[in-house]
Parts: sequence; C-alpha cells; structure tokens
Amino acid sequence: MTRLTGRALRLTVYVGEDDTWHHRPLYSEIVHRAHTAGLAGASVFRGVEGFGASSRIHTSRLLSLSEDLPVAVVVVDTEERIRAFLPQLDELVTEGLVTLDDCEVIRYVGRTDNPGEPDAEGKNSL
Repeated sequence: MTRLTGRALRLTVYVGEDDTWHHRPLYSEIVHRAHTAGLAGASVFRGVEGFGASSRIHTSRLLSLSEDLPVAVVVVDTEERIRAFLPQLDELVTEGLVTLDDCEVIRYVGRTDNPGEPDAEGKNSL
C-alpha cells in the first residue's frame, strides 16, 4: 500500500457521464489508468446538476432528466506522481476540465485484506 501523508496534489477531472474512451466510460478509464500507474487512489463523484464550457445545463431533476450528468474524478497523490500521470489525461480528455490543487493528507489508511484482523493500529476492521 502506498504511504501518503503531508503535502500532496489533488487532481480533479470534470467530464460528462456519457463521455467514453473506446466504448468504455471515460471516468472508468481514468480510474483504471490511475490504478495501473500506482497512484494512491481515485474516486468518481456523480453530480446532480451542472454546466461547463458548452453552457448546456445537465440535471437529474425528474422533469428535465439528462443522460449526461457531470462527473468528477478525484485523485490525490504526491505532486511528482500526479504530474507524471497528466500526459495520460492529455490523451483521454478531449472535452472537460482538469484542475490541480495543493492539499495536505492527514490520514490515508486502507482496509486489511482479512476482515476482523487487526490493522496497523491494532484495531479490528469489520
């Protein structure tokens, strides 16, 4: 498991839910590439409403249901590792927004492989 504490960089990629890469959801391709690159972790967040450079509002409200809701892929790791990953995003993201923010990691702890066994701090996971 990657150890990560202190100064880090947060990469956020904003795309549409319907954006694809070779018939696969773009957000999924980004997560899988981040995993392959050995980055500390990635999460995908689905928005309920938003607009971007096209100025078209996408919403999940029932009366105006959109099939292309906003999605944010968030990755946090060291600056060096995030910047090394950026060329892959240049290849993948043709429409959307990519941002970088300085952040500080306070706690980064994964689950143990065996539920019920003590973790690094001696606490049992469920």
